[in-house]
Parts: sequence; C-alpha cells; structure tokens
Amino acid sequence: MTSFFEIIASLCLGTLCVDHVLPVSQPMTQAQCEASAPEVVDRWLTAHEGYSSDGKTCVAVTELQGKAAEVTEISPGQFVHFGAVEDIRPGTLGDVANTGFIIGTDAVAVIDAGTTRLIGEALYLAVRQQTDLPIRWLILTHMHPDHILGSEVFQEAGASLIGSDRLKTAIAIRAESYVANFKRLLGDAVVHGTKVVLPDASVDGTRDIDLGDRVLTLATYPTAHTNNDVTALDHKSNTIWMGDLVFLQHVPALDGSVNGWISVLEDMAKSSVAKIVPGHGRLVALHPDGLLPTRDYLKALRQEVRAALKHGESLQTAIRHVGKDLQSDWQFFDAFNARNATNAYIELEWE
Repeated sequence: MTSFFEIIASLCLGTLCVDHVLPVSQPMTQAQCEASAPEVVDRWLTAHEGYSSDGKTCVAVTELQGKAAEVTEISPGQFVHFGAVEDIRPGTLGDVANTGFIIGTDAVAVIDAGTTRLIGEALYLAVRQQTDLPIRWLILTHMHPDHILGSEVFQEAGASLIGSDRLKTAIAIRAESYVANFKRLLGDAVVHGTKVVLPDASVDGTRDIDLGDRVLTLATYPTAHTNNDVTALDHKSNTIWMGDLVFLQHVPALDGSVNGWISVLEDMAKSSVAKIVPGHGRLVALHPDGLLPTRDYLKALRQEVRAALKHGESLQTAIRHVGKDLQSDWQFFDAFNARNATNAYIELEWE
C-alpha cells in the first residue's frame, strides 16, 4: 500500500465546528490532495445546507491511525469492528452496532456504516489502514439507524450502497426522525455532519458480489427482524454476516415478525456455514450455535404471548410479565422486552 493523503476539513454548523474526513474515490498524493481539497469541500458544503468551512488540510493516512475504528481480523482480509454492548444514550458515541469490511484482490466491501458520520469516518479510516483498493460496495443489512447513518462517508468514497429491495422505502420514511432522535439522544457534536442517504442498488433473493478472488453472496428474507434484512456470506472464509437477525449479549429487538424471524433462523440453522458475525455482541460465533440464543428468546416470547392471549389477558397486563424469566440471559432487557412483547402480541392476536 502506497502512502496517500486524506482531506480533513473543519466544518461548522453555527458556532459548532468539527473536523471531518472527506473521502474521495481514488487515493491521492499530497499534491493531488491539496489541489482537489477546495472543490471537495465546496461540493460537501453545497450538499449540506447550513454548514460552512473553517479550514482544511491534507494528512497522510498513516498519521490518522489514532482516529480509525478498532477492528479485529477474523480471517485473512476480513475485519470486524465490534460495537459497544450498551444502550444509545447521552454521554456515549452511540457506537453500538457491529460493522466491518472484507478485502478482495480488486476491491473492498464494507458491511454497515454505524450510527453517525463520525463513526462512519472511523470505519473508513480503518479500511484505509489496511488497503488502498477501491471501496466498491457498502452492504446495508437493514434499516435501523445504528447501522446506516454513517453511510454517506462511503458514498463519498465511491461505494455503491446496496441492501434489500425494501430498504430504500424503509429508510426514506424514517429519515427525518432518525437524525432528529439521535441529535436529541447523543447531542449535536456527536451527530455533526450526519445525513441520511439512500441505497442505489438492491437485492431481491440473492446476488453475488465479486471483490476479486473473493465472492460474497447477499440474501434477502421474509419479514423477520425487519422487513428488509440482508445477510452477506463470505465464501472464502465460510462466514456469514447476519446483521440484526442475530443478537448476542444484547437482548434482541423485534421490529418485524416473531413468527417470521423464528422461521428464518430455523431455516438458516440447517445451512453449512462455519461462523456468524452478529449485528450486536462482541464475538464471532460458531454456526449454528450462535443463532440459538436469539431463536430461543423469540420462541419463549411467542409461547408466553400465546398463553397470555389464550387466558384473555390484555396487552397492558401481558407486557408486565411476558419474558421476565429470560431477563438474566440478556443485557438491556428492560429497555427492549416490553416493546418486543407488544409487537409479538399485536401479531399473534390475529392468529
């Protein structure tokens, strides 16, 4: 990997100025960086109403290692950034989702982009510590903001954003609330520069992506965790990136169909992959063992909701106790279980 440079711009919204990495699609020498920086900054400002610039500089990638996300190489050329197992709340960076990237001989694919632009920039810099190959794809595993709000960084770097054929609509109808809610939760400085962008490519069924001597198979599913879940199977390592179809440590979050999610996991348990990367949880798990905690939680939740419905319990009564005996198995149980029980109740009362 040859030495190259990145544009660092101080970007301001009102009186709040934050340094941001502004990627371009090709590696640049220092001279190229300095020549192109004015145009790149002006283009960024045009796309982000209300922002101004308070200066820019070109910095060697090797000097930006301290700003790069921490990643773990789980097989040759395959890297995971493990998000924190914590709730998104004031005083944190909101860096809770597992993201990462896979390097072929010709190109790179990034998997999910994190909660904010700053988190996306850190992941981008982690890629650039490993390779100067083009970032051709950003694979978005589903619509939730902790996985997608850093996407613009990779779009600027030249990546095509790809997800389920249902993803674009799912993001579009939630875009304004996503950014507003995260500004409220995390603060303006953390969310600074974050903008929702939409995918420009899609998967319906399966689709192969060739990174050069490394093929990834993307697959969509019936409604499960959401109605727009996608997985990415790296054939070279026989590892599948599950997105939030699998949670470990962090209690699952149901935003789709409890029946559908159980069915998807039971079908996937029959596959011959070796390892899985969950959407949350700081570990890579063996397959199918890594699927089982999520599946078992959902099956227990479904069983208890069905029992509550059989006994004529109202939703308000049922959510007070459904799933409570599972609490010791999961972190952040109280923050998510009642909503999961509510969604399961609404689905199952019409069985």
